[in-house]
Amino acid sequence: MTPDFTLNDPLIIADRTFTSRLMIGTGKYKDMEETRQAIETSGAEIVTLAVRRTNIGQNPNEPNLLDVISPEKYCILPNTAFCYTAEEAVRTCRLARELLGGHDLVKLEVLGDEKTLYPNVTETLKAAEILINDGFKVMVYTSDDPLIAKRLEDMGCVAVMPLGAPIGSGLGISNPHNIKLILENAQVPIIVDAGVGTPSDATLAMELGCAGVLMNSAVAHAQQPVLMAQAMRKAVECGREGYLAGRMPRKAYASASSPIEGTIS
Repeated sequence: MTPDFTLNDPLIIADRTFTSRLMIGTGKYKDMEETRQAIETSGAEIVTLAVRRTNIGQNPNEPNLLDVISPEKYCILPNTAFCYTAEEAVRTCRLARELLGGHDLVKLEVLGDEKTLYPNVTETLKAAEILINDGFKVMVYTSDDPLIAKRLEDMGCVAVMPLGAPIGSGLGISNPHNIKLILENAQVPIIVDAGVGTPSDATLAMELGCAGVLMNSAVAHAQQPVLMAQAMRKAVECGREGYLAGRMPRKAYASASSPIEGTIS
């Protein structure tokens, strides 16, 4: 029987423990049923949603996403997508807390412009400080700058989420060296957020030592989203196991896989 390493390798964020290291978004699917199927197939336990674009009770006459992703089954992670100032982000998190009965775990993202969707680091730092002081547990989307990542951790963010590449681009991890630098100094989970396009991208993130991967477009925009959700689940598990196993050292020259001593001449 193959041992299940995930049982002894939980992901801990703030005061919560998770088995799955894949986190998934809820946008861009063709309908609610596809959303439900993809998320269920992914095995994700943390499901993120854009409060400003998703009905979670603020519009009682419209379909409620929480009917598909029940808070009793998933850890709902409200995010501040489409916020461009610290004030907008803080207001959005407070609205989510009210709608979700005091829920305090949030994903903070403050964007710089509509073209690149790159994080506005100055506004992100400002919003993070306000939210932490207001009792929120903040998982924060940011650039892949190691100094900014460490500063956000030192402020009290419970997880730091550097981008792999711009949101929705599918370009993969553009700068793995920066991700490695962030990981070297981190004492909180580092989760690649944005840019993943293929299962191999997710595997690379995990092989680098990241605690998890968050994605949406890579699954929702696939030709078969439910099948891609399954592939991403396996990719994250595979990458984590590969990281824990420890890769062989790189060598400049060939090395025989079988011992050469005692060979028959």
